[in-house]
Amino acid sequence: MRILVLVHEFPPIGGGGGRVAEDVCRELTRRGHEIKVLTAHMKGLPYRDDQEGFEVIRLRSARQQSYRASFLSMAAFILSGFWASLWLLKKWRPDVIHVHFAVPAGALAWILFRLTGIPYLLTSHLGDVPGGVPEKTRKWFRLVYPFTPSIWKDASRVVVVSRYTRELAEQLYPVAMDVIPNGIDLNLGDQSELVIHTPPRIMFAGRFMPQKNPLQIVRALSKLTDLEWECVMLGDGPLFEQVKASIASYKLEERFTLPGWVTPQDVIDWFGKGDVLFMPSLSEGLPVVGVQALVKGLAITASRIGGFMDLVEEGENGYLFPHDDEAAMVNTLRTLLTDHDKLLRARRRSRELVGRFDIISTVNAYEKILKEMVQP
Repeated sequence: MRILVLVHEFPPIGGGGGRVAEDVCRELTRRGHEIKVLTAHMKGLPYRDDQEGFEVIRLRSARQQSYRASFLSMAAFILSGFWASLWLLKKWRPDVIHVHFAVPAGALAWILFRLTGIPYLLTSHLGDVPGGVPEKTRKWFRLVYPFTPSIWKDASRVVVVSRYTRELAEQLYPVAMDVIPNGIDLNLGDQSELVIHTPPRIMFAGRFMPQKNPLQIVRALSKLTDLEWECVMLGDGPLFEQVKASIASYKLEERFTLPGWVTPQDVIDWFGKGDVLFMPSLSEGLPVVGVQALVKGLAITASRIGGFMDLVEEGENGYLFPHDDEAAMVNTLRTLLTDHDKLLRARRRSRELVGRFDIISTVNAYEKILKEMVQP
């Protein structure tokens, strides 16, 4: 099959949705499919890139930050993507379009479908569902929501990354939806004996934005200074300096490491040095960092929201807590930090659970749908 992939965030910029798109493209290419990716450009990146057999074409979009897409940059991506797609289709006509995120890339897929009849598969990652990430998208969904039902309705197939995402989307878009969880290459893990680091290392990875609630990490850990621990917070964003200031206010500089924005491979490498993933997020689809934590055998303590409920077996490989219950966060961390046998059992259980999220299974499901779209 010839597959055109539309996604406004693609590594090294953006978050988990782009990393999933990259992994799916890589595996589909290995299976003999021809893939071209249209994504957003940012200063310092090449406009064209060949990645393990598939072509990445980056378009001018006014994107300024790796961790955030502004409303202007998303609108620019649709406009530049429209003209680039028309040029591309003159010499390379795809059999099918795979679009990640209903907004903004879904709008481009819908336009191309109306003009050319090329069917599209829509994958929703929660942030493109009204109410999924309200602190980030509430304002601009007031403007674009009236135009989004057609994007969902006219898709040949719709995939969502978690049961929670489907439940939320079904309230607004009454279309059939398949759930395909974000997968990961299990070869990124290893089967060496797990050990608890001294001191235990707590990990966070994500954008330093309100949705990820990074300041809560510092507040919660400030209540555990009687215990031995270190914390590594991977990522960057508008709250980065506030997080640093908060760490300093509690005089915890020696306990925290903030490497800044890192690559997906860096996240995997850092997780190999950790023991616990701590994610007090306000909203999540199926978080890629959670799946990465499983493959590296981390215990998970996270908010009882979204896809984390698919990743955590309560009391087995970690604990879930209400996103606004600081006492519960502190108690779950204390439980693991003071009982290393329990922490080790939780880490081993995470490693066992990761088989549910094998990228091969994920791509098998996508490939089946794409083939059905082309040859119904």
